[in-house]
Amino acid sequence: MADNNIPELTLEPTATAAAMPELTLDGVPTPATPAAEPVKEEAQPVKLDEELLTDEEKKAVEDFSKKIDITDSNLVLNYGAAAQKSVASFSENALASVRNKDLGEVGDTLSKLVLEVKGFGKEEKKGIAGIFQKQKDKLALMKEQYSKAESSVERITRELENHQVTLLKDIAMFDQMYELNLKYYKELTMYIIAGKKRLEEIRAGELEELRKKAESTGLAEDAQAYNDMAQLCNRFEKKIHDLELTRMVSLQMGPQTRLLQNNDTLMVEKIQSSLVNTIPLWKSQMVLALGMEHSRQATAAQNAVTEATNDLLKKNAEMLKMGTIATAKEAERSIIDIETLQHTNEQLITTLDEVINIQREGAAKRKAAEVELGRIEGELKQKLMELRS
Repeated sequence: MADNNIPELTLEPTATAAAMPELTLDGVPTPATPAAEPVKEEAQPVKLDEELLTDEEKKAVEDFSKKIDITDSNLVLNYGAAAQKSVASFSENALASVRNKDLGEVGDTLSKLVLEVKGFGKEEKKGIAGIFQKQKDKLALMKEQYSKAESSVERITRELENHQVTLLKDIAMFDQMYELNLKYYKELTMYIIAGKKRLEEIRAGELEELRKKAESTGLAEDAQAYNDMAQLCNRFEKKIHDLELTRMVSLQMGPQTRLLQNNDTLMVEKIQSSLVNTIPLWKSQMVLALGMEHSRQATAAQNAVTEATNDLLKKNAEMLKMGTIATAKEAERSIIDIETLQHTNEQLITTLDEVINIQREGAAKRKAAEVELGRIEGELKQKLMELRS
């Protein structure tokens, strides 16, 4: 009975599987966990042979390899093309998924939430007259801010919930993409093993017979037949190498897909934390702020007046001190500071030194160039003499 879990190999470049096979990693040797050592061991290269396959897959590869005719140029050209096209299509779909999804929108929404949280309770900057504003006006302002902020936060919450739903769908999609990539990876592995198996049989059989025949007969047509078969083997070997490159792309797409999925998962967790922690906590803190403002109404206005008076006296004293000191310093200051003249003189001397050095270097370079020009001319004349001899 045929095993539906085995990828169906085909020699048709556009053939597609009727149903998506559920891939399995049975039969793939699991690398042993290396013991902890101070020196990191080098990774052992993976040998691409039938040891990577299950018994059912080995039989499918054996049967398929017998159908491969490397003398058919169209077959060689399209060998494994269906799997290669599937990997290319998979890569394009993954790229489109990332390109069409803008996680910056989630960041912008979270930034808006932060601004709303920070903006609550802040007063607009006003002049001295604002200090004497009645506390009931401040309380009214806070209530107005609360009403506006609450409306904005509700809107932001809905946006975050929508982003969360989208990201959860993407996470599920990445699971499907990962499983699909596993299928392509297994198909390519089987195509490569089947091709290598058939190539080894031809080189050990038909190609070796043609070589022996060409050596024994010495006929040109036998030598050409051997050469033609060798070229076909090389061409098919290159095709298998192309499949190995595609297989490596498919192999790398696995962890890349998981990385994208992990990014979405982290963002979902961040959104969830904002919805269940940040927003409820912020609302409770707003209510507490309004309650505390009620208890401060009686003393806040007097405190503001006292602080403003003290600040005004301190600033006037500082300004008087600074103005008096600055006037005295300016009166005693020379028209041109000695430091300025010293700096100007130092810059002039430095400039003259640099000019002298530049002139010396230029003279030396010109002499060296004169010598080099003579050498070049001599070499050219020597080469011309060699051409005439």
